[in-house]
Amino acid sequence: MCGICGEVSYSRRPSLSALGRINDAMQARGPDAAGLQVQGGIALGHRRLSILDLSAAAQQPMIDAALGLGIAFNGCIYNFRELRSELQAKGYRFFSDGDTEVILKAYHAWGKACVQRFKGMFAFALWERDSGRVVLARDRLGIKPLYYTDGPGFFRFASSLPALLAGGDVDTSLDRSALHHFFSFHAAVPAPRTILNGVKKLAPATLLTIEPDGTQDRERYWQVSVGEQRPTDRAMSQEEWSDALLDAMTAAVDRRRVADVPVGVLLSGGLDSSLLVALLSKLGHDDIRTFSIGFDAVGEHSGDEFRYSDIIARTFGTNHEQIRIGGDRALEALPHAIGAMSEPMVSHDAVAFHLLSAEVAKRVKVVQSGQGADEVFGGYSWYPGFLSANDPVHQYQSAYFDWTHTDLQRLLAPELLDDDMSLAFVERFFGDHGGASAVDKVLQIDTEIMMVDDPVKRVDNMTMAFGLEARVPFLDHEVVELAARMPAELKVKSGGKYILKEAARRCVPAEVIDRPKGYFPVPSLRYLRGPFLDYVRDVLNDDKARARGLYQRDFVDHMLQNPEAEMSPKGHSRLWQAALLEAWLQTHGI
Repeated sequence: MCGICGEVSYSRRPSLSALGRINDAMQARGPDAAGLQVQGGIALGHRRLSILDLSAAAQQPMIDAALGLGIAFNGCIYNFRELRSELQAKGYRFFSDGDTEVILKAYHAWGKACVQRFKGMFAFALWERDSGRVVLARDRLGIKPLYYTDGPGFFRFASSLPALLAGGDVDTSLDRSALHHFFSFHAAVPAPRTILNGVKKLAPATLLTIEPDGTQDRERYWQVSVGEQRPTDRAMSQEEWSDALLDAMTAAVDRRRVADVPVGVLLSGGLDSSLLVALLSKLGHDDIRTFSIGFDAVGEHSGDEFRYSDIIARTFGTNHEQIRIGGDRALEALPHAIGAMSEPMVSHDAVAFHLLSAEVAKRVKVVQSGQGADEVFGGYSWYPGFLSANDPVHQYQSAYFDWTHTDLQRLLAPELLDDDMSLAFVERFFGDHGGASAVDKVLQIDTEIMMVDDPVKRVDNMTMAFGLEARVPFLDHEVVELAARMPAELKVKSGGKYILKEAARRCVPAEVIDRPKGYFPVPSLRYLRGPFLDYVRDVLNDDKARARGLYQRDFVDHMLQNPEAEMSPKGHSRLWQAALLEAWLQTHGI
């Protein structure tokens, strides 16, 4: 909910003009109100999407003069009412009814350890008036974004990368390691890097403290270890794991109902979102609003899953809407969708979520969504093969990488390539988790890295482009901790998500659980033809693209002449990936 920004200046007053431009650039994230607060070398900015305490008392930046604290906050603390009661018992008095003030009081009561008590998604900047110290925090799973740039004598941060660009003074040269990761990891660039040298992002579950002299200190406050079990876990039966899973998911869904506005569900027709609807119904939610999107088919490839979402809508009596999108609308939406990307994203889901969010935001301000279940509960087809992997690093490369280093030697200009940075990243990551099994290492990297900087980021960016807040119950940290303790076999066997499917059988129709695995389909971007191919050709032939010299021209011409000749092992268009990056750079004036 909202966008935040700010500047910490060490030798001058903050630039109000720059901060104003940054705040204005995030209007879509928070269309309901805006605010700026400046004192000394500290400036905070905020764009508000009103979801909790709709009154002016909850406006931000929020200053508590009695405590000497100020905050700009993006997200939602789902257990804020319980924390508020605990703080009131300690003698704290409140002037608002939302979650923002609870963070201020919690910080005063418990210091930086307050984040351990928060159940929710959040990114915030908290300012100590008397010390001049600023503390930045990001939630455990990186659901809410936080970008920053270190300039000469200042430190700026914002909820989106393009907003920082609007403030100026950013080094926009390309980070070669991030470039390698972008192509290898399906556009996921692990924190703290972004595609630009001058912009970094705060890693999930991290606190960054900035002292008045510019000294910085980072600390990680939470980490989950996939495969690490408690002594009592080894004795648990499959039925007991199913019980624990349903209990945890019910609590996660229930927490995410907290709002002073209606909450809907993005219903894809798959197991994950269907389970959310089933649990909401179980909780007694009798007016569930659900939304599904469908696109024109391309050849034999269907563009919708309405058959399955309709089953769920009928079973649970939801107030359901099918949103049908023609291929021409997907093409029209591309420039705005790319403009809404804080970092370039190649997944077709980005455009689908963009179009869906545009329509859903006209009906509700908050939705629950099923992102994260595949990574947390082992839903991808390549996971079972790691139960007996002898060389997990290279097996992961074969299963996951869109481009190998050899592939990139054909595409990228030679001066942009060093060593095989992406393979080295996986080797280091797996080495750091040397005691885990191969499959647990893969689930760890996908939960900790790939999920955060692909589907999680994508959903936040595309929904917030229309002032729509997406809540993701599968990324409740207690659910993730539970899943991490489960034996890998219970997650990945029988094609994946075995334990989730078995638990869901108690409340979700079998025909939805046992259906073939589906994806959010946008067929026009998987097979580039007609006007979509024309769009890609225009991007790559643009004078800016030629002057940039990012790609080797002969290979670009080869892909344009044979648009379906270069596909990734997972069946994604490499031509689309190359064009998307260039389109993103052009869109943001880089």
